[in-house]
Amino acid sequence: MIVIGGGATGLGIALDAATRGYDTLLLERGDFAQATSSRSTKLLHGGVRYLRQGNLKLVRGALRERTRVLANAPHLASVQSFILPTYRRGESLYYGFGLALYERLAGRASLGSSRRLDVAETRRELPTLRADGLRGGVRYYDGQFDDARLALCLAQSAWDHGATLANYCAVVGLLRAGTPGTPVRGVMARDGETGAEHEIPARVVINASGVFCDAVRRLADPGVAAWVAPSQGAHLVLERRFLPGRHALMVPKTDDGRVLFIIPWQGRLLVGTTDVAVENAAAEPRAQPAEIEFLLEHAGRFLQDAPRREDVLSVFAGLRPLVRTGGGRSTAALARDHLLREESGLVSITGGKWTTYREMAEQTVDLAARVAQLPGRPCRTADLPLHGATSDPVPAALRAYGSDAAAVQSLAQTRPAWAAPLHPRLPYVGAEVEWAARHDMARSVQDVLARRTRALLLDARASIEAAPKVAALLAAALGRDAAWQAREVEAFTGFARSYLACESGEAS
Repeated sequence: MIVIGGGATGLGIALDAATRGYDTLLLERGDFAQATSSRSTKLLHGGVRYLRQGNLKLVRGALRERTRVLANAPHLASVQSFILPTYRRGESLYYGFGLALYERLAGRASLGSSRRLDVAETRRELPTLRADGLRGGVRYYDGQFDDARLALCLAQSAWDHGATLANYCAVVGLLRAGTPGTPVRGVMARDGETGAEHEIPARVVINASGVFCDAVRRLADPGVAAWVAPSQGAHLVLERRFLPGRHALMVPKTDDGRVLFIIPWQGRLLVGTTDVAVENAAAEPRAQPAEIEFLLEHAGRFLQDAPRREDVLSVFAGLRPLVRTGGGRSTAALARDHLLREESGLVSITGGKWTTYREMAEQTVDLAARVAQLPGRPCRTADLPLHGATSDPVPAALRAYGSDAAAVQSLAQTRPAWAAPLHPRLPYVGAEVEWAARHDMARSVQDVLARRTRALLLDARASIEAAPKVAALLAAALGRDAAWQAREVEAFTGFARSYLACESGEAS
């Protein structure tokens, strides 16, 4: 099997196929999780707002998968408590009933009982919440995770089970079994570093390219109708002082009918998200000025100290591959279901959400095996511990490495440059750059600062200032020269400026 796309879905498919014993190759034109899969709200959830849409099947399935991610990747996922504040008469009862139903749908997968809070309890748990008109709140539990690191963990797990994966290797064409119109039986791939092209035959090709799904489908048939309605979601990152404590805050209804989250994450606060329809899928989407103002304005309604643009440490945007439907509904109204079909031997999947990546992968491999007429083998991933999963204590700063943390720690002790921090405002050391090059397939400064670490999201300006040091460490690991270092610093600086709230509006 050849899998096109190194995001959550593609990596999940590669792992599923490899654990069933199928020969598996995954090709990603950029870096793993470079697009949608590293730009999520970092939540493992069933989707509280889908209850309002009546999509109980989607919610129940996602809650079941939430528990599996928490169990299979304990070093990257954890339980998070949320409080939904109420300001109108009857809201506590209404939302309390809805969240009790959410918990009931989880069944054995429940992470804790929801509970209605009075005014005093709500103010104690959220001391920086605006108190004017507050009537109480409702507390419930969901999951959160590190999306880019989980994607890398899936890549490592797939490799551990025999899959081959290549980032920076784009599929530029599809191979046919014979004349035009016959089934797809392979790909033409181009190495992004050497420019070399390779014809690679396969029994079946799987298109898991997310928001770019339609572009790959048109390599097989230029006339196919579009499946994907891209939707952009923007996020802001703030200092913890705006909402200290252990609880996240959920705003149940924004001006456009969405829910909004303000979530503790890796020592910062994550605020998101928006839902804006876009015409075309961009490789590097940028938050629009209106999205930034929308998030700041809504956060300011609920926080005593309203955040301003100059308080934003980082701003990022991602595209959702929503499944297109008729009726002209807004992207916010589109469900997060996925679509899986075979066309001319090409198996394509799009839609869905991070929480359900494993279930989507299982269904895709089932179909791909039938298309390829391969022997049927059962899925093995439901209870499969992922690379690094451990119950042993791990230093907090190295938690994302799981069972590899001790090796990273040992590496840091071998050279002063590897023990030194990358930047005073970032929680990373030089050894993590060396590890990223040796073990995590990092090929650029952006790979290291945006996805192997989360420096770019935690503090965009600090990551720009750290880029020269990272480039020097990475050049030594990869055998690059000074000219390469200079190009990398320039490229990363230009890229990272769009993550600065004070500049992203101008860039847009």
